[in-house]
Amino acid sequence: MAKNEFNAGVLDRKIINITGKRQITIPKKFYKNLGLGKEAECFIEKNALVIRPLYQNGEAFSVEILKDLVSEGYSGDELVARFTEERQKMKAAIGDLIKEGNDIAAGKKKGASMEDVFGKD
Repeated sequence: MAKNEFNAGVLDRKIINITGKRQITIPKKFYKNLGLGKEAECFIEKNALVIRPLYQNGEAFSVEILKDLVSEGYSGDELVARFTEERQKMKAAIGDLIKEGNDIAAGKKKGASMEDVFGKD
């Protein structure tokens, strides 16, 4: 199985401890196989806790951010600083979208209807 590729079947299983502070240690082979970094996305699906890389397509966003910044004339240390700022903005925006989607799914917030999106036809 390729890195970051999801398979509905159980590939491996390991019992892990949960500390009094609700902390877990992700087994090294799972951490490496998923390509996890300093942050991960965590949610409940079908009564299971799912932990996966936060940005499965983060590289695509990074490339687009870099292209825009280079076209604006940034380079060197200034490019690195601006790239870091833009990535943080992107993370915040994605986090806001995920929260909004979760609120809509939980019925805490009203979302657009199919008719709103596609019209009456």
